[in-house]
Amino acid sequence: MVVHSAAERVLAGLDPEQRSAVTAPAGPVCILAGAGTGKTRAVTSRIAHRALTGEISARHVLAVTFTARAAAEMRARLTALGVAGVQARTFHAAALRQVRYFAPRLLAGRAMPELLDSKVRVVTLAAAKVGLRTDRAAARDLAGEIEWAKSSLVEPGEYVVAAAKALRDTPHEPAKVAEVFAAYERLKRGNGVIDFEDMLRAAVWGIEEHPDVAEQVRGQYRHFVVDEYQDVNPLQQRLLAAWLGGRDDLTVVGDASQTIYSFTGATSSYLVDFPRQHRGATVVRLVRDYRSTPQVVGLANAVISQARGAEARLRLELVGQRPPGPEPELRIFSDEPAEASAVAARCRALVDGGTPAREIAVLFRTNAQSEAYEKALTEAEVPYVVQGAERFFERTEVRQAMVALRAATRSIPGETPLPVAVTEGLAAVGWAPDAAPAGGAARERWEALAALVQLAEEYAATPEVLPVGEAAAVERPVTLSDFNDELARRAAQQHVPTVDGVTLASLHSAKGLEWDAVFLVGLAEGTLPTTYAKTPEQVEEERRLLYVGITRAREWLWLSYATARSPGGRARRPSRFLPQLDRSGGAERAGAGAARRTERRRTQVVSCRICGATLLAGADRKLGRCPTCPSDIDEELYQRLHEWRRRVAGAQKVPAYVVFTDATLTALAERQPGRVEELIAIAGIGPRKLGLYGETVLALVGGAAVDDVCPEKTFKIES
Repeated sequence: MVVHSAAERVLAGLDPEQRSAVTAPAGPVCILAGAGTGKTRAVTSRIAHRALTGEISARHVLAVTFTARAAAEMRARLTALGVAGVQARTFHAAALRQVRYFAPRLLAGRAMPELLDSKVRVVTLAAAKVGLRTDRAAARDLAGEIEWAKSSLVEPGEYVVAAAKALRDTPHEPAKVAEVFAAYERLKRGNGVIDFEDMLRAAVWGIEEHPDVAEQVRGQYRHFVVDEYQDVNPLQQRLLAAWLGGRDDLTVVGDASQTIYSFTGATSSYLVDFPRQHRGATVVRLVRDYRSTPQVVGLANAVISQARGAEARLRLELVGQRPPGPEPELRIFSDEPAEASAVAARCRALVDGGTPAREIAVLFRTNAQSEAYEKALTEAEVPYVVQGAERFFERTEVRQAMVALRAATRSIPGETPLPVAVTEGLAAVGWAPDAAPAGGAARERWEALAALVQLAEEYAATPEVLPVGEAAAVERPVTLSDFNDELARRAAQQHVPTVDGVTLASLHSAKGLEWDAVFLVGLAEGTLPTTYAKTPEQVEEERRLLYVGITRAREWLWLSYATARSPGGRARRPSRFLPQLDRSGGAERAGAGAARRTERRRTQVVSCRICGATLLAGADRKLGRCPTCPSDIDEELYQRLHEWRRRVAGAQKVPAYVVFTDATLTALAERQPGRVEELIAIAGIGPRKLGLYGETVLALVGGAAVDDVCPEKTFKIES
């Protein structure tokens, strides 16, 4: 009774679609989960419900995610639901644990090879071996290409043909890349080291070629969950197939519209083809968006509704569940420095208004765009952090700390609690928990190392369950050696601990994150989509990048681009993916006639009289300012205009808005036109209304009383 009561509590509060996912029968289940639809809640509730009803044992579940953060969140939620013992890990972490455990058996007593934390150094040596001199950036590109090949199960001798079929934009001539690839493999073997792809392959090999290993692994793990299934690559899929061993108790969760990592070898084909590959699979669609306001959700739907290709077949139309919020803003600037300055100013205003800096993000297509925003935010005195391992793990103090922590494994007892061991290890590089400097570079250094300690505290809360048989499974605390492996993996996978400040991030690294306020910047042709997107498939992936960026915002969303990169530079067009954000409807609705399209083409550019941004929305054009720029309205004038409109509308027996809309009255009270030329500059006041009301309005703006301009007189419109 108690167990079933707990299981019923798991179902409480779920929406109908989430409940269907949770209670789906054993066997293949595909959960198509849109952004913000509660997929983590649904999948953890499914695991918990099955465990609490006795359908499965929690210790036989392996839940695979793509980030350690997601795995930690899954474990925390399961614990809160009263279910312990589920192994929630990334593909790499799960494979590493298994390879380490079985290494004595598989390697006949030989030591397990050291795991490379980065390919770059070995790739640089490999390139030199084949006569190719590279700098660090070029070596990173080559390392990325080798990683794609290995993740795609491509050998060095197959690379040239495979790269041609995949339309790869290779960093060097394909034959030369193949030579570097082959030399890289030889150098690794010669030095007794392996990379992360080797480790995944070793896990596959251990299961496929050793029946005793396969029996033990499959005896331990009988029920599988894979999150972000649209991001699986062929090597990971092969490992999943090895784990399954022909069984079908598999739940996958994904969103084809968030497929943005194909350049690394990830493919949504496994998600798209899941119902066909698994006959009788249960398919559930989660479309209720609990993250973003309906305004943000509506824009996301508008962008992705134009998608084409295989992924579009699984497109989900989200339904916003939150209360209404502000409309997304689209801003146009003369050049990128002006755009960056405006973004920094708005970030400053948001922070001053009470929005925590950590709840603000500036997202861009390429990391190279970061510099302008770092500079602008610095000048605006807004704290920021750059998302991505390039900045964090390549900092000198972080590299030194990782060396010190590896050395500390030889001097710190293995039973020392992990946070204590890390703190003691960092003492070698001069860090102490109670010695934070006042500020500047020294404070940044201290905070970077403090982030490692915080990471250790989080990691220490995840004991390992060793797969040693049905009755002998044991837990052991994570050690400093485990933590060093985790840091190496994070450095390779670009996974960075959280630091306070406005987040600067590429759209790719923003995946899986969310903020109250999001700035999507640089949305111009040539940047998004990038000039490197040449095929229809590549262009569609760029569209999905914008969709991912939009769905990161909870409440407040800014989209912007500059008409030139630098002052006086060559003009460029807005991104083809941007819908028109004219909230006044009318001419922007589908099916508008040719006359309206012609009228729209003739519309003059209107700029905000306060910040200078181009205004596109009808109400904003009338006001002559952005909705978030400060108003300078004359309240007394507004009241007189409002009363005058009431009398005129009553005399004409028409609704008040037929005379002038509220937006027009506000614009008049703010801009206070003194001449006819200034009056007709306000959008919504054309020749007809100028003739009817122009003289009267100018008199009211000049100080006339309502009784003076309409004494006992009616207003009639001649037919």
